[in-house]
Amino acid sequence: MGRIVSVNESGLESRRLAIDALVRIDEDGAYANLVLSKILDESTLETRDRGFVTELVYGTTRMRRALDYVVDRFIVRDDIEARVRACLRTGAYQLVFLGTPAHAAVDATVAATPKRARGFVNAILRKVAASGAVEWPTDAIRLSYPNWMIDRLAADLGDRAVPVLEAMNSPAVVHTRSDGYRQDPASQAVAELVDSGAGRFVLDLCAAPGGKATHIAGRGATVIGMDLHAHRAGLIADAAELTGTTTLAVVGDGLAPPFPEQSFDAVLVDAPCSGLGSLRRRADARWRMQVGSVDTLATLQFDLLASAGALVKRGGQVVFSTCTLTDAESVEIDDRAVAEIADLEIVPMEEWAGDVAWEPHGRGGRLLPDIFAGDGMSAFVYRRR
Repeated sequence: MGRIVSVNESGLESRRLAIDALVRIDEDGAYANLVLSKILDESTLETRDRGFVTELVYGTTRMRRALDYVVDRFIVRDDIEARVRACLRTGAYQLVFLGTPAHAAVDATVAATPKRARGFVNAILRKVAASGAVEWPTDAIRLSYPNWMIDRLAADLGDRAVPVLEAMNSPAVVHTRSDGYRQDPASQAVAELVDSGAGRFVLDLCAAPGGKATHIAGRGATVIGMDLHAHRAGLIADAAELTGTTTLAVVGDGLAPPFPEQSFDAVLVDAPCSGLGSLRRRADARWRMQVGSVDTLATLQFDLLASAGALVKRGGQVVFSTCTLTDAESVEIDDRAVAEIADLEIVPMEEWAGDVAWEPHGRGGRLLPDIFAGDGMSAFVYRRR
């Protein structure tokens, strides 16, 4: 067992805060972005240390399955309490994925561990440090995804699946628009597809938190941003205030919208989805989504698209998008649209892709995060006959 030495206060506090956040995420079901924001707001850490906490929380959450494999090779008991497990994962993340020197990673993590478990955590992490390169038994463990997610994306993406999954394990880059709103480039690319400009009246059917709605309004259109829940409609109003755009926040059900038919020049349906293209930004999403959710969400997505088709004027436009990479939530929705929504006709991708790296995907297009510096995204553009 190695010697335990003192560590600097900021490094110790950073690891303690990260461990606190991980326990809340794993035990209480807290969302990583929300719990991290609260913890950092209440801390007195400097910018560099805040960045380190963020890396530890998001990285450890993202690579949880791989980290458990790394440490469990040396554990013979199965009664590891949540905080001790969080300490082991945090230490292993520093050793295996951050390349932190062993003396710094182990000593600082052990110092942040409850006293009763320090000897145990110290012993396990020193074994991890001495074990050398990890031999991963499967891609699912190496890449740290649930088996079903790996299998589903492999079936839909083929040889592209592993590069895409690897890309979504890298940290997300923050992109800020000229109006001050932070928005992923893929979401901006979708908003650019919507016909907008002065005099245009546009509905964003599932608009919260308001990024796409305000982006569209920023190009001159009058936009109604709708959401089913009042607190989320409030986020749309906040985004409109931040950006200074003509975006009206409305509470309403996209399946029974409170508007007459043919009210809008264009409707955006950025539908609720499994989010399997945005896992780079949502560290804990891979552990929240369940295998049956994809097909349940696909049913909702089609119904929202059908609803949007009735709201747009003759000759108007409907844009359907999902930040996921499953066929069930993209090309199969379009196949149903062809068969069941008589008023909508597809607009070929060649007419709307522009300079963005959209790849053909059935009759629409998609952005894959191993090529495009943003979320994975699928999009289909329709015109009402």
